Amino acid sequence: MKRIGFSILASLLLVLGVFAQKSVTVSNSSDLDRKGEIVEVKACCKKSCIITKSIILKNEKGDEVPYQLTYSDKKEVIGFIFQADVKAKSSATYTLIEGKPAVVKAKTLGRFVPERKDDFAWENDFAGYRMYGPALAKENPSNGVDYWAKCTEELIVDEFYNGELKQGLSYHRNRGHGMDFYKVAHTLGCGGIAPYASDSLWIGNHYNSYRVLENGPLRTVFALIYDSVKVGNGFLKETITISTTAGSLLNKAVVTYVGKAQKMQLATGIFLHNGKGDLKINVANGMLAYAEEAISEFNEPSGRNYVGVVVPVKIADSKKKNSHAILLSDYKVGGSFTYYFGGGWNMWKFPNDADWFKAVNDFTAKAKNPLIVKLK
Repeated sequence: MKRIGFSILASLLLVLGVFAQKSVTVSNSSDLDRKGEIVEVKACCKKSCIITKSIILKNEKGDEVPYQLTYSDKKEVIGFIFQADVKAKSSATYTLIEGKPAVVKAKTLGRFVPERKDDFAWENDFAGYRMYGPALAKENPSNGVDYWAKCTEELIVDEFYNGELKQGLSYHRNRGHGMDFYKVAHTLGCGGIAPYASDSLWIGNHYNSYRVLENGPLRTVFALIYDSVKVGNGFLKETITISTTAGSLLNKAVVTYVGKAQKMQLATGIFLHNGKGDLKINVANGMLAYAEEAISEFNEPSGRNYVGVVVPVKIADSKKKNSHAILLSDYKVGGSFTYYFGGGWNMWKFPNDADWFKAVNDFTAKAKNPLIVKLK
C-alpha cells in the first residue's frame, strides 16, 4: 500500500510540476494594437486536459485574467477563451497556475424572449441586438437585425425588457444606459443577410426555432433556424449561427442554406432608412459602413447611429437595392458563409463618424490578420 501511495503521489507531483510550466503565447503580426480581443485555446485531447475550474490564468504583470471554458458537443471541456492584450508586431505570454479563479463578470448574454413576442435578443459590452420570432408572424417581420444602442458596459437586455413590459418605461428613450432608436421593418436592418437571385433581394421572415450553444460570460453563441426562405419559386432552409464576444465591435455570423441547388448569391447589407446618411463602401476590403441621424420612436433626435458589415471573402459586386446597401458574394447551396455585422453610437465609444469608420476599417484588418495562439 505504501508503495502504491508513493507512486500515486509521485505521479501527481509530476503532473503538477509539468502543469506549472504551461503558458499561452499570443502573437500579433499586424500593425494594430489588439486590446481585449478574444482568443481561443485548445487545451484538451482524447488522453488529457490541462484546464479545469481550479486553474488561474495570469498575464505578464501577474494580474488574473478572466476566462470562459469551452465545451465539445458532448459537453466535455476542450479549452478556454480569454481577452488578450497584444501590442502591434509583438507577442504576450499568459501563464496557467493552480488555484481557484475569481468569479467572471458577464459581458455577453443571449436569450429567447417569450414575453416579447418570441424575440431572440443578445448583447456584448458594445451594443445589444435582437431578431424576430414566430409570435410576430402576422406583423410581417423580417430576418433583419434590430440594434439597441448602449452607453454602458453593463448588460441591458433584461433591464430594457423589464422596464418596457413590467414598468411602462419605454426603451425608446435613453434612461442612462442606452435606447432603441433603430427601425427595421421588413428589411435587413443592421447587417442581415438574404439570397440574391434574378436581380431580386429575397428578404426572409421570422425564425422558426433556435438553439443556444454558449452563453457567456465572455462569449455567447446561438443558432436561429428559418425553415422556409423563399428564393424565386422555391424555398431553402437557413441556419445562421451568431457569436458575440466581449470587446468585439461586430458579431460573427456563419450562414448555411440547404435545399435544391440553384444559381444565387448572398447579400449582406444594411437598411439606409431615408438615405441621407454617410455611406462608405470598400469592395476590395469587403466593408460597408454607414452613419446617419438617430431618431427615436418619439421623433426625438438621439445623436448619430452607426452600422457596419465586414465580409472576409471576395466580393463579387456591391449595389444599392430597395433602400439597402449590399455586398454580393458568390454562393453554392449547402456551403457555409461567414461575415460580421453590428452597430454603434456616438454617445458611446465613437464620438464622431470618423471614429466609427476607422473602427470598422480596423476590424476588417484584424479579421484578415487573426492573433496566433500557442499553448506551451
